[in-house]
Amino acid sequence: MEAEKRKGEEKCTQKIEQKKKKRKDLFPYGNYKNYYGYRVGQDMEEDPRLKVMKKEWFEGKDCLDVGCNNGSITIQIAKRFQCQSILGVDIDSNRIEDAYWHLRKFVKMEQGKASKSKASENANGLGTNIAASSDIETKQTLRNCSSQEKDLSDIVSFRQENFVQSRRPPEKHYDTILCLSVTKWIHLNWGDDGLITLFSKIWRLLNPGGIFVLEPQPWKSYDNNRTVSETTAENFKKIIFRPECFQDLLLDKIGFRTVEDVTSSLSGSKTGFNRPIFVFRK
Repeated sequence: MEAEKRKGEEKCTQKIEQKKKKRKDLFPYGNYKNYYGYRVGQDMEEDPRLKVMKKEWFEGKDCLDVGCNNGSITIQIAKRFQCQSILGVDIDSNRIEDAYWHLRKFVKMEQGKASKSKASENANGLGTNIAASSDIETKQTLRNCSSQEKDLSDIVSFRQENFVQSRRPPEKHYDTILCLSVTKWIHLNWGDDGLITLFSKIWRLLNPGGIFVLEPQPWKSYDNNRTVSETTAENFKKIIFRPECFQDLLLDKIGFRTVEDVTSSLSGSKTGFNRPIFVFRK
């Protein structure tokens, strides 16, 4: 009887360890499923980083969000600042599915608000078929249901892509590019070369006078996550360009003309959103 009890305890311990290892291995790129739930929290209506962002960076502009995760801030920027277009890219196809789900949910919610204020309009939203799987179906569903001249489905799009390693020819250039809490994961997975590739590619994709909004993670955060994979552990040892060097790198080596630290407006915000945010101009 005692032997069976010990055997059961060993199995339970093994399962716990396997789950821990699985969780660790699943997110070597920072592609956490509940990333924005963890950082924003249930008691916050919108991402506090929106407070430091200026309408003129986005209004009527073509924008790109590198490492968009579940698309929450991408959608909020499109809604709040009236972008001409905004594309969110992420390495994880599951996060892109989540992003389209959030887009459908957000549009349905907006339509629900519109139906209350306009009783004469038939605003039933997206109905029960919100789980449409393909991007094409999603966009068509949103267009059919929207009473707006140009709804978010015409503005916001998402794409799975390894931004650093992709050889996809550029389809367009952008007025504003965001890279929020992404540099650490690119740096740990692809080293200094990957970081320089990221910055160089962003510079090339920007129109003259374009804006690059960067939120780098601090070095302490690298240290905390260096062991998520063998690759990150090895790259961590070799990194030369620490986050405090990024400004000089972007200005002196990549070619950006100016930089502005807009962090002060975030003072007092929730833990996880108190990182510096820099705005570079090409």
